[in-house]
Amino acid sequence: MTGTPVPPDTDGPAPFTAEDYAARMRRAADAAAEAGLDGVLVAPGPDLVWLTGYRPVETERLTLLVLRAGHAPVLVVPTLEAPDAARAPGGSALTLRDWTDGKDPYEAAASLLTADGRYGISDNAWALHLLGLRERLPDAGHVALTRALPMLRAVKDAAELDRLAAAGAAADATYEEIRKVPFAGRREREVAADLADLLRHFGHSQVDFTIVASGPNGANPHHEAGERVIERGDMVVLDFGGLKHGYGSDTTRTVHVGEPTEEERRVHDLVRAAQEAGFGAVRPGAACQDVDRAARAVIADAGYGEYFIHRTGHGIGVTTHEPPYMIEGEEQPLVPGMCFSVEPGVYLPGRFGVRIEDIVTVTEDGGRRLNNTPREMAMVD
Repeated sequence: MTGTPVPPDTDGPAPFTAEDYAARMRRAADAAAEAGLDGVLVAPGPDLVWLTGYRPVETERLTLLVLRAGHAPVLVVPTLEAPDAARAPGGSALTLRDWTDGKDPYEAAASLLTADGRYGISDNAWALHLLGLRERLPDAGHVALTRALPMLRAVKDAAELDRLAAAGAAADATYEEIRKVPFAGRREREVAADLADLLRHFGHSQVDFTIVASGPNGANPHHEAGERVIERGDMVVLDFGGLKHGYGSDTTRTVHVGEPTEEERRVHDLVRAAQEAGFGAVRPGAACQDVDRAARAVIADAGYGEYFIHRTGHGIGVTTHEPPYMIEGEEQPLVPGMCFSVEPGVYLPGRFGVRIEDIVTVTEDGGRRLNNTPREMAMVD
């Protein structure tokens, strides 16, 4: 890589406290009761991290957080992992119910539940564990947590917004630096590796994706960077992100190697106008679908509607994709503190693609971008 990157961000935010996690668990239990559920069952994954700060390895051994309104939170955990669970940031707010190898973990979990209760269960719970619970409590019902409580993690507090802003700033710094590296004559995967290195340099602990889609590959929104050699005259879609301080970044810019054609400029300007329209629709009380409609109308009116082939946006937080979704039919009102992408695109099969993406948060009177690099087409070497 060329250029002199600025020093990485070493000043992290203050950690979340046990009381922060206890408040989240109470909120989840109360939200479940308001939704007519008897409780929430949380397997290892992003929901468990958000609720407790505990990030165990996902294995065949059952780990399950049980949350019920009016009851203390209980974590069913293998005995050999109980010390780690107790040391988790939210561990002091938990009652641990450990089980040893050779014992029935599902019986331990079932004893905490109502035989005919209805429970929200985290989306990434293993089928092995859900089926084990259903064998013990065949009359119980289960519903995916993002379907039952889609807003559980959607509205961020000030500390979460600070982390998302820091992740966005790191992604912005990555974009500014990647524009300085050579593109022509290099393989997509080489530029993707530069993106990953830069994200880590600017403080990301986890890189989730580094899309480098050149020329005709740009017409595939989720193209995996590969062996194609980038050529002069290529449009190149750069979409990258991951986690910093436990919260996500995700931004897209489309650059051009050398001078673009008039059509390439026109399509890029169209997508930029659509992205601006989508951002302009962000305000409290508007429906998620209004953001999609605003961006999509600009592209459709210009005659490219059939080439905008995905939703306009997705939520972001402790994962880079989560509710809410900016798509037709999603009537969930926007609420201050929500964070999501606004990322329209146009994809011309066999030719090129353009996408422009910022993470946006809803404010009291509109929206605020968490990505602030130029959205005009940049030319690279």
